[in-house]
Amino acid sequence: FFSHSMASRAVRRFSSTPCMRDMLQRFESKPPAVVFEWHDAQTGAEGWVVINSLRGGAAGGGTRMRKGLNKHEVLSLAKTMEIKFAVSGPPIGGAKSGINFDPKDPRKKEVLSRWYKAVTPLLKNYYGTGGDLNVDEMADVIPFTEQFGLWHPQEGIVQGHYNPSPQQKIQKLGQLRTGVAKVIEDTVFTPAPSMKYHIADMITGYGVAESIRHFYNIWGDQIRGKRAIVQGWGNVGAAAGFYLAQCGAKIVGIVDREGGVINKEGFTEDEVAKFMISRQGTKLNCANMIPYEQIMHEVWDINAEIFVPCAASRLVEKDHLERLIKGGLQVISAGANVPFNDPEIFMGATSEFADMNVAVIPDFIANCGMARVFAYLMGDAVEITDHAIFQDCSLTIRRALEQVHAKSSGKTGITTTAYEIALRQLI
Repeated sequence: FFSHSMASRAVRRFSSTPCMRDMLQRFESKPPAVVFEWHDAQTGAEGWVVINSLRGGAAGGGTRMRKGLNKHEVLSLAKTMEIKFAVSGPPIGGAKSGINFDPKDPRKKEVLSRWYKAVTPLLKNYYGTGGDLNVDEMADVIPFTEQFGLWHPQEGIVQGHYNPSPQQKIQKLGQLRTGVAKVIEDTVFTPAPSMKYHIADMITGYGVAESIRHFYNIWGDQIRGKRAIVQGWGNVGAAAGFYLAQCGAKIVGIVDREGGVINKEGFTEDEVAKFMISRQGTKLNCANMIPYEQIMHEVWDINAEIFVPCAASRLVEKDHLERLIKGGLQVISAGANVPFNDPEIFMGATSEFADMNVAVIPDFIANCGMARVFAYLMGDAVEITDHAIFQDCSLTIRRALEQVHAKSSGKTGITTTAYEIALRQLI
């Protein structure tokens, strides 16, 4: 499927795209339109909303929380969101909210309540948000924003971008309220209807898995029988693993923040579903779990064609990639935003190395599922069924990959080509 000559051609192709590099540098260096800074007197928590631009009258991006988060991380994610909207729609600016606070602290809910109270004026008029790392769409974002008078966390996008009539606003917000919170009933899309997973729990991981399935299909291969390693077993990683197994891929390794599991022959579809259902919150929870230090030493040397980073940003090192490539790696699908450990906002040395050597489906295509659901539900009188919502997400990702393939049919340099296509819409 891949060869050293392909990799060398990719190096030449990447080094011969000064236009893309120039566009990326211009986009990265442009100051954001709005930076909102917040300090919580009670706990010392601090937070930022970064709005890269108000393209189309509004901006969107989720809310994350982690200890050690800083403004630069939020800025980089806001810029990534703007590129993501070039794929998912609607044509608006990118934004992100980030709170520097330990999500394990028992005061987390109090901090989130005060945060959402502070940012409500933005969310009413031109900014829309959702769940992200350690902040759950259904358990956190929707209840708190409702508490402060919002019909839906995406209300600012509906207001700022669509400038709707009162009737249109009611319709669009009603569709958002119904669709995002919808419990998945179709057994094709859930490992267990009794678990009452919502669209928001599963759609991003579904898109990640579909991006891999579409990649193999468009580039002339098939996913069945391919071995996969999943990093992170939260909502995105667990859902991606479930859907990959459903497509016939063999999950051979799962690494989570406290440990993981390995089966070089591949876990069965039922075993992968059980790993998802039995999670403790968003953590892998199973018997005979390999300790974190041990699995982080071993997992990169398992032979696998697929690697799916779905944990926090900037965790994937060049050493990890070199070892995966030695074991036959073909494709990486970025479930995590900015998965490679580079200081640059977009393409640094590690991400360039990956893009030159294997197929890397970038975050703004692979994990655009939730953004696409929001865009779909803001349409006019849309069908709100499991099948319609999941199919729309899948087709959106397929179209993006077909555009990449039409411009460059090589199995490497995919991220470079995807950036070029997206940035031409933004600059």
